[in-house]
Amino acid sequence: MIQIKKDSSKPIYEQVVFGVKESILHGALLPGDKIPSIREMANQLLLNPNTISKAYGILEDQDIIETVQGKGTFVKQTEPVLRNELDVRMLKKKLTELVIEAFYIKVGKEEMIQWIEDAVEQFGGPNHDTDSEES
Repeated sequence: MIQIKKDSSKPIYEQVVFGVKESILHGALLPGDKIPSIREMANQLLLNPNTISKAYGILEDQDIIETVQGKGTFVKQTEPVLRNELDVRMLKKKLTELVIEAFYIKVGKEEMIQWIEDAVEQFGGPNHDTDSEES
């Protein structure tokens, strides 16, 4: 189930997007699984339906879910896709910001590397290591 932290600095719709992605990575949601409607999800999470609609729109734009008129919203079948280099650059920027914050609060490089390794182990990540695609 998706966890929403109302005191988080992350907008609620982003938390919903992240929660759905996390559920997929954990295997709680599989390709073809039906997910709650916008209204159902809003009721479950005690959120405004417009917030859920925004999150679902982002997930649809990212080809993670699809809505079938009259049938519902489903986790989309995953197909191999090429990396979106713009997304990769944005992710690198976020990582750089996290590293700066970590160094500021005295979190060392080895600890951060361990966190990344733990997260990759927990979620699986891509089935390949790519050291050659650095920019």
